[in-house]
Amino acid sequence: MKKKLNIFFLLTVLAVGAVRAQEVILVENDSNRMEPFDMPEGMIVSEEDLMNDYNNREGLTDGNAATVRTLSYDDSVIVSRLSRIPTTIEMPLNNVTRKFIDSYSNRMKGSVSVMLGAANFYMPIFEEALERYGLPLELKYLPVIESALRPTATSRMGAAGLWQFMIGTGKRYGLEVNTLVDERRDPVKSSEAAAHYLSDLYDQFGDWGLAIAAYNCGEGNIQKAIVRNGNQEGADYWDVYNRLPHETRGYVPAFIAANYIMNYYCEHGIVPREATLPLETDTVVVQADVKFDRIAQLCNVTTDELRAINPQYRKDIVPANYTLRLPVVAVEPFLTYEDSIYGSGDISALRRAVTEDLVQASESVSTRSHGRRGSRSSRRNRNSGTKSVSVRSGDSLSTIAKRNGTTVSKLKKLNGMRGDMIRPGQKIRVK
Repeated sequence: MKKKLNIFFLLTVLAVGAVRAQEVILVENDSNRMEPFDMPEGMIVSEEDLMNDYNNREGLTDGNAATVRTLSYDDSVIVSRLSRIPTTIEMPLNNVTRKFIDSYSNRMKGSVSVMLGAANFYMPIFEEALERYGLPLELKYLPVIESALRPTATSRMGAAGLWQFMIGTGKRYGLEVNTLVDERRDPVKSSEAAAHYLSDLYDQFGDWGLAIAAYNCGEGNIQKAIVRNGNQEGADYWDVYNRLPHETRGYVPAFIAANYIMNYYCEHGIVPREATLPLETDTVVVQADVKFDRIAQLCNVTTDELRAINPQYRKDIVPANYTLRLPVVAVEPFLTYEDSIYGSGDISALRRAVTEDLVQASESVSTRSHGRRGSRSSRRNRNSGTKSVSVRSGDSLSTIAKRNGTTVSKLKKLNGMRGDMIRPGQKIRVK
């Protein structure tokens, strides 16, 4: 840390029991001043609310609750553990970081237990997206402090999803938001957008602390902090700490603490809660508007399970030509009974009813569906022979599967692929 700050904490506790803000006393050059900062959204969710959200939407059971033991360690032990996390991101221990580690390992240990149960489902998704952009995999713990690993989370400012995208930033990185669909809540697409955004931020600032801080408060605020601090070359997060917005001063320390607790939870007596989220899923592209309850009736899956792994669909309706994620065991029944699923009534009328208050969004979705639906019969007539396509810039296996009416697992099987990595110009067999 280039600039030494002695920092002492006072907690401001809300009546409901969740710590929303903290105040720090900065002692610099023998002068004291009080500086407040806001807690990250993912750290102000109570354990009860987190359990309710996961039980209703994420399928977490009540078993294996966190033990009540409280274990604490000297700073030297924490420093040693942080140094063993294999990353290029600087993770110093100071009074700020230590306070967040203590919060996770004591006050929030029940919440950590719940998040660990969901991590087995979400972390591989995060890692794949980060790997595609060549980013440090430790960034996968940003959603821990952003949303407490809840894809349905919405902040006071309107940010949504695991990665807490505002609508403007989400759309800048290709996430669609309309009456029926909010791709900020799509675990796969939002992770891809977050990795792209983080890559751009690191290219701009050249320091992971500043890039992570900019993810929280925006590039403009970080640039202003650098300028106000003297615009020195090679500035890092701790150099500009006291120039940052209040909500960002605790952000990087909280990120470091999340990395620590997600790696060393056992040493603090925390036991993951058992999760029943399906670890094996696959995607299909629906050919007509379809309701969750109709899929559930014919595919041996519950509507709650569909909501848990498809949180981007706001009205329990999957619009035509959109991707639906299913437990692997439900994919074959879906393909077998596909015609019956689509023949369940006038779903389009329902769609118009729920979107009539937002004409522009309705017209956008309806135009896309109408334009693509006409090719359904022609696609189904091309069932024989083989077919290959060239990978376009920005393509993923999911987008190729969507365009060609197949699934990611089938593409992998046809092409003998184990991973998801593809490159522009590569030939991919789709039939």
